[in-house]
Amino acid sequence: ETVDLLRYYAAQCREHLAAPRLLPGPTGERNELRLRGRGVFVCISPWNFPVSIFTGQIAAALAAGNTVIAKPAEQASLTGVHAFSLLLRAGIPAEALHFLPGDGATLGAALLREARVAGVAFTGSAETAQAINRTLAARDGPIATLIAETGGINAMIVDSSALPEQVVRDAAQSAFNSAGQRCSALRLLCLQEEIADEVLRLLAGWMDQLVIGDPALLATDVGPVIDPAAHAMLTAYLRENARSIRHQCSLDARHARGLFIAPTVLELPTPRALTREVFGPVLHVVRFASSGIDALVDSINATGYGLTLGIHTRVDAVAERIAARARVGNVYVNRNMIGAEVGVQPFGGMGLSGTGPKAGGPHYLPRFAVEQTLATNTAAVGGNASLLSLGPDAA
Repeated sequence: ETVDLLRYYAAQCREHLAAPRLLPGPTGERNELRLRGRGVFVCISPWNFPVSIFTGQIAAALAAGNTVIAKPAEQASLTGVHAFSLLLRAGIPAEALHFLPGDGATLGAALLREARVAGVAFTGSAETAQAINRTLAARDGPIATLIAETGGINAMIVDSSALPEQVVRDAAQSAFNSAGQRCSALRLLCLQEEIADEVLRLLAGWMDQLVIGDPALLATDVGPVIDPAAHAMLTAYLRENARSIRHQCSLDARHARGLFIAPTVLELPTPRALTREVFGPVLHVVRFASSGIDALVDSINATGYGLTLGIHTRVDAVAERIAARARVGNVYVNRNMIGAEVGVQPFGGMGLSGTGPKAGGPHYLPRFAVEQTLATNTAAVGGNASLLSLGPDAA
């Protein structure tokens, strides 16, 4: 993914920034649209994609002509410095790229108040993105650019025409791969009531086969969560919602030595009962009637998040109807909801899930740049005076 982002943004740079874009105009006039960097960009990346997002933000900002201060998540500082060293070895000038690890609150407060910072690229929580936005808005001077990609209460809607075995495979991968620690991970599985019991029975059987352990081992399906704070938050959440647990994987004494959370399915009465993103291997399930699909989509929209949405149906008209009504950035039909491909499924959301444009897409790179239009009257009397100094043979 990192290599894909680097190659994609290089290609986008050649297309959008290497030469001016000619615009139509009257005869005798040349109109050019030029893109150039905004200045200094602060790139703040998360721990869950510590190479690809870290490097992708940097590459886009540099390709658009900016200099970059790269600040990785505290949990990913060693990975960040290694990726940074590779970028320097590849030829990125040290004057253009600076690595600044450390505490986010302390560094962010200093950097974001600095008037010379022209823009911020951020991937993380919606709460932190809102805090960054408020800090930038409070500054005097030029208005800074914020490019943010945050999380989501991502849903998968499954109607009665869907194949239960395929639903279970895709739901389990989307909810439990990477221990649920992906922005795009499935959080809310919405099952039409006619097939809900069968899907949940099959899902429980799938979960019982999951191997929970060391993520360095190929046989492992689910590893630990990132740090003690995340483990404590998820443990408390499951304890508070113990009565809603429909199925939960088993942990044994080996797992007590690590930060493991048992993959868990909770059943909720309505989608509105899930009020925040739960960043871990926790899947919430709701049932809906066939006549209530529009109301279901509206309730998902009402959360304010809009990152990913899964649809499982064998009726094309149903998929189109849901996709048209949903306010989300990425919609996946009859497949899992994770693993967006660079240039194929540009990734990003709307509302509380991000500002756009989408990373790995054709509109991302220009957001790091400013536009300048140059209009020249090529029919002006006297022509190009610089050619006259070359003598009578210049023509």
